[in-house]
Order: sequence, then structure tokens, then C-alpha cells
Amino acid sequence: MDEEIRTALELALGILPEDDLEVLIKAVNKSEYEAGSIVCREGELEPVFYIIQDGKVAFTKKMDKGEQFLGLKGRGEFFGELGVLDQAPRAATVHAISDCKLLEVHETTLDMILTRNPSVARAIMRGITRSVRDTDQITIAELQLKNDELARTLDNLRAAQAELLRRERMKRDLEIASLVHQGILPTSFPDTPSFEFAAIARPAREIGGDLYDVIHIDDDNVGIVMADASGKSVQAAIYMAVVRALFLSQANVHLSTTEIAHQVHELLLKVSTAEMFVTVFYANLNHATRSMTYIRGGHDRPVYYRAATQEIELLDAPGRFLGLLPNLIVHEESLTFETGDVLVCYSDGVTDATRSGDQEMYGLERLQTIILREGHRTAQELADIIVADVDAFRNGEEQPDDLTLLITKAL
Repeated sequence: MDEEIRTALELALGILPEDDLEVLIKAVNKSEYEAGSIVCREGELEPVFYIIQDGKVAFTKKMDKGEQFLGLKGRGEFFGELGVLDQAPRAATVHAISDCKLLEVHETTLDMILTRNPSVARAIMRGITRSVRDTDQITIAELQLKNDELARTLDNLRAAQAELLRRERMKRDLEIASLVHQGILPTSFPDTPSFEFAAIARPAREIGGDLYDVIHIDDDNVGIVMADASGKSVQAAIYMAVVRALFLSQANVHLSTTEIAHQVHELLLKVSTAEMFVTVFYANLNHATRSMTYIRGGHDRPVYYRAATQEIELLDAPGRFLGLLPNLIVHEESLTFETGDVLVCYSDGVTDATRSGDQEMYGLERLQTIILREGHRTAQELADIIVADVDAFRNGEEQPDDLTLLITKAL
């Protein structure tokens, strides 16, 4: 029975660390629904996230002209994530259209897993995006049916005019947002004795949602930032400009990385009304003592290369993404650089790069292997080698997400 649950969890959320998987297996509540029964109703408030172990469910929503069919989901898919994350009533009624086996995850368990695994957060965000896209398609279809009643010549003319204006506005918005995003990325790094930095940022579209920076704090300290905003395009670029401004302002007030993370988180909750969040790795590097303290707010685990022993370590301090959910959880950890040691911070555009043909992902293991092999290089050489290796692996496949690297090396 546990093996069936394990398979359903991994289908829905991806491969999880064994400890987290065991916690989930023990925490889920197994339920069964007969065909024709209702799993949950629109408007109800319940702190439960559902994973479909077997069977199919349908979603309906009350509209002006009665119940509207929204879509179907089956084995390995999930639902109820918005109600749990937003603590809001159910947005739709869920019907079992065949005999179903469901796994129920309480919001406290889901929150713990989200805190420790950014890959789960990304899987859930992809599910939300798919649901929104499906709902949008239904709405568009309804509008098209209504518009068929109008005179086609007049309708086409108005549509063409509206589309022209929309494209012109979008073009201008993209130009402005691109300038905003380019403006927040540093063109140079602080002159830091005994350390060198290198970075590469390549957006998947015209505008990226990633941020990197090395912030001058005082004569002995710099702040290292790597962040990735949910979403893309104009909204993400503006959101990242706000995130960078908050880190710049807080870094010069606090040296504690946990204090800075909490301050930025609370300010984002106040200034942002959009359903957005940001994953962050933030470190305070004292280049005089070569010591570094850091937090990881839901971001991909940076890779640390120890030159003396030629070993790789993942910086996996637990923490949750910033700017969306209350009661931020982050834990500060520390390390000391030795000569030749390298810290590689990256966005998921590196590890999630896919190969044309079999759609295999580049993955963290490949990244660690190339860092282990090329860690003796300069920071810029290593950055160039990693990006070239990712591009060669993709073999012409479209870049799925923003690709960003920030490399710190002790001299």
C-alpha cells in the first residue's frame, strides 16, 4: 500500500528526498469516492490538498446560466492547492466521475514540504498555471460564441483595431520592462580583496524574472543575492526591481541574513498585491575573515566546491520562499572559504534545461560533475563553461526558463 502511495506522490510532486517522502506517506489520509459522488463543493472552506491516486474527477462552477464544466483530472494530478495556499473557499465543485482513490494532505504538512523543497513549489505553481489556462480557454470560447451574433464585418474591424492597439501597448510595455530588468542587474561587482565574482543572465523571453547581485555593505562585508520570481514578463521584472531595492536598503541596516530575509518578506507582503513570491539565496560574506553566513528561502541549493579536498557540498539550509505566505521560516548557516573554494548559485533554468528528443533534464548531478571537473578555473571561465555545457546538452531545444549563474571564488 505504501508503494502505491509513493508512486502517486512522485507522479504528482516529482522525486522527493526520502525523508520528506516518508513524512508524506505517514501524513496523508487515504479516501475513496464512488462514481457520481461529490468530493468537495464550491464555496466550502477546508485545509486539504488532494492528490489523485486512481480514477478521474470533473470540475464545475456556478455561472449565470447554470453549472459550467471546467475540466477533468486523473491519476497523478492534484487539486485544491489554491484553497490551501490562499486559505480561501473552494473555487469549484469536484465530482468523482469514476471510482476514485484520493490522498489528502493537510495544509500543515504541505507547508512543511514547500518549505524544504522548491521543486514541489514549482510543481504546484505549474498546476495552478494549467488550471488558469484551462479556465481562460473556456472563457474565450464563450465570448467567441456571443460575438458570432454581431455583424462580422464590424466585429472584425473592431477586433483588428483593438489587436493593433494591444500589440502596440504590449510592445511598449515589454520595452520598458526590459529596460527595468536590465537596469537592476549589476554591470560590475564591488572590489573585494581575495575574492572574484562572475555572472551570466540569459532570460527565456524578452524579459527575465531572475536577479543576482553582490552588494557593498562596508569595508569588510558584501551581500550575495540570487533570486527567482514566480511568473515572467512585465510583472516579474517590476517585482524583481522591488525585491532588489528592498535587499539594498536592508543590507545596509542589518548584517544578520535572517533579519534581512524577514524584513524583505514583511515589506513584500505590504507592497505587493499580486499573487507572486520570490525564492532567494542571500549571504553575508566577510572577505576579511573569509567567513560567510547565509539563508536559503526556497531557492535551489547552491553548489560549494572545496578546492583542498576536491569535494562538492550542497548548501541546503531549510527555508521558505518570500513574499506570499505569512510566518516566514528561514535558518541561518555558515561556512569559511579557503583558497580556491567556489560557490555556484544558479536558477532553475540551469538544472531544468531539457534535451531535444527525449526531454531529459540537465539536472543537478551534471552541474556538480562539471563544477568538480572545472572548479580550478577562474570564476568567469567556470561560468562560461557551465553555460556552454547546458547549451550543448539542450541540442537546440528551446530554453525553458531564465538561465542565471552567480559564481564566487576565493583567491
